[in-house]
Amino acid sequence: MSPDRPASGALITLLAGPTASGKSQRALEMAQRTGAVIINADSQQLYADLRVLSARPSPGEEAQADHRLYGAADAADAWSVGRWSRAVMPVLAELAAEGQPAVLVGGTGLYFTALIIGLADIPDVPVEVRSAAGEAFDAEGEPGFRRALAEVDPAAEARIETGDRQRLTRAWAVARHTGRALSDWTADTTPLLAPGSWTGMVVEPERGTLYANCDRRVSQMVEAGALDEVRALVARGLDPALPAMKAVGVREFAAHLAGKTTIDAAVEATRQATRNYAKRQLTWFRNQTPGWARV
Repeated sequence: MSPDRPASGALITLLAGPTASGKSQRALEMAQRTGAVIINADSQQLYADLRVLSARPSPGEEAQADHRLYGAADAADAWSVGRWSRAVMPVLAELAAEGQPAVLVGGTGLYFTALIIGLADIPDVPVEVRSAAGEAFDAEGEPGFRRALAEVDPAAEARIETGDRQRLTRAWAVARHTGRALSDWTADTTPLLAPGSWTGMVVEPERGTLYANCDRRVSQMVEAGALDEVRALVARGLDPALPAMKAVGVREFAAHLAGKTTIDAAVEATRQATRNYAKRQLTWFRNQTPGWARV
């Protein structure tokens, strides 16, 4: 067993759910009841620059229990699921050695996938191959591009949803660069967590309640300083392709700060984007974690 892998029997709870579902509060309650360490499994709450927009636990909440991997990255630094995995496994190994429970909480489905299914060791694809994939997609359109992808990776073509340009072009680029289908790479994985070492739970509110929570949260973010947070990000002149710059609310509030829209329009756009994001998360967890407990 890898020294970074928790021993079987470690008390690990995977607590997933869409944004604004109340999972962070539930994790805090679990930690206070059991003494568990709370570990971030949300790709946006990783960034120090996104405390407000990512609804990261407040300093007061963080003081009530041990929190790890919150605000650990700078917005200029692009973290991947692989990098998060390499950061979280030593933490879990340390806690397992001490017999201390852990609650991994977040809404990033791929983080949980890495833990319970594993990550494929896919070689890096050169930028010129990625660019060629995008150019081919734009030139041929999605139907034509899908036909080309089906020739090299039929499983990926069938699995990837309509309109998902990013995943379609990645599958094509990996196949072209490596000579092996992305689907074959991803099938060759090993779970990071030992079987029996974890339990899974999804916080799944009724959809109407969830959407109302999303709308209310955006209003609370504005009151808590979301505009100042976005203003500081914009002032840094960061690459808009960075994960932190793609966080819900950054583009919408930046447009207002640039004088392109009113604050009311920016708030409504952020509410809509938040609801859309929560819907995608709900769908993902329903499809990918059918055997997990629901609360």
